[in-house]
Amino acid sequence: MRYLPKSPAEREQMLAAIGAHAIDELFASIPAVYRLQRDLDIPRQQAESEIIGYFKAAGQKNATDYASFLGAGAYRHHRPVVIDAMVQRGEFLTSYTPYQAEITQGTLQAIFEFQTMIAELTGMDVANASMYDGSTGAAEAVLMAARITGRHKTVVARSVHPEYREVLATYLRFREMPVSEVGYVAATGRVDLAALEAAVTEETAAVLIQSPNFFGTIEDVAAIAEIAHRKGALLIVTIAEAVSLGVVKPPVEADIVAMEAQSFGVALSYGGPFCGVLATKEQYLRQIPGRLAGQTVDANGYRGFVLTLSTREQHIRREKATSNICTNQALVALMATIFLTVYGKEGIRELAEHNLAKAHYTAKALAAAPGAKLLFEGAPRFHEFVLKTDELPEAWQKRLFDEKIVGGVDLGRWYPELAGATLWCTTEVVTREQIDTAAKTLAAVPVEA
Repeated sequence: MRYLPKSPAEREQMLAAIGAHAIDELFASIPAVYRLQRDLDIPRQQAESEIIGYFKAAGQKNATDYASFLGAGAYRHHRPVVIDAMVQRGEFLTSYTPYQAEITQGTLQAIFEFQTMIAELTGMDVANASMYDGSTGAAEAVLMAARITGRHKTVVARSVHPEYREVLATYLRFREMPVSEVGYVAATGRVDLAALEAAVTEETAAVLIQSPNFFGTIEDVAAIAEIAHRKGALLIVTIAEAVSLGVVKPPVEADIVAMEAQSFGVALSYGGPFCGVLATKEQYLRQIPGRLAGQTVDANGYRGFVLTLSTREQHIRREKATSNICTNQALVALMATIFLTVYGKEGIRELAEHNLAKAHYTAKALAAAPGAKLLFEGAPRFHEFVLKTDELPEAWQKRLFDEKIVGGVDLGRWYPELAGATLWCTTEVVTREQIDTAAKTLAAVPVEA
């Protein structure tokens, strides 16, 4: 009765009310070939203690002691222990959308602080109270640009994260909003400015780029903005690695910034949740999806916080709604807020410099292997780089795995022209000893018989 609350008598009563003699009659419209005619093949029922024991044993199989050089939009950074201590407080853990300002001042203040720090980091005037993740943030930014400009065409750089581009394609699948892609320069990995110039027209609503881009290369945002703005299009810059803003100039030339803030204290957790961000210029404030918290004073002059803008169709008339996307869990945005507060401006810069130095050391060490070569060296990069090897990635990845090291991501999966090239990332949690071991293992090419 704990999981099946309807008794046999209640089921008979429900069937009688709808004029059916048996439950099978409810599925008569489904061909018999698609109906299961046997019991489910599942293990016997287990006691709660047995289930806990099962999952504890399964958890021991997780490879938590491996060094990882994976990046590509999901980054492993140290999480200060204070984050979990704070977010597990009951007043945060159980809070919902803070409609009633009288009883949710703590949550509203946390959202306000989050928005403020994100705006400062990105160089924008205002930021919303987070999105699902970076990919949906980028797609919502394109829709936002279309509303602002009244145009419906989008130009997307091929150096934007492939999965971000897939999410955008899903968003626009049933809308009359054609998307064209522009390639990258082979020597630098940056957007091909000549191709971009030809692709952007008076019908273009938005130009979407990523910086640092999927190859780790930092784009010339100012030059791209000039091309977009000359034709009346808006520039959207998506940032997959938020820590980069510790040393990389914020994209102030952009009109909209869509960022993934997972690096700011949000654990990878085997795939989520993540923390998306949208930031923009003040003039576009009312077209931003999601919600914004604002600061005010009460009747006694004390500082207080309220929701100043909620633009979903559940809040306002559908024809005036900017989106029906829900905002990110406030708890995840709170993690980022605590992370940024703990590190502060100088701490974020030092963290970024640490990542930059380790990536430079890693790239130099790995490129020394026989048949290895760094690609896109003609442009600056942050903590990711592309390595091309004569040896197939599957071969050396197996050797690295035997040393408890996870190597780079094979780019041939998305870029056929980069078959044999892999994307590597080095953050502060990777030690110099692990980097040296990876370089030694990669260089140990087996001698052919």
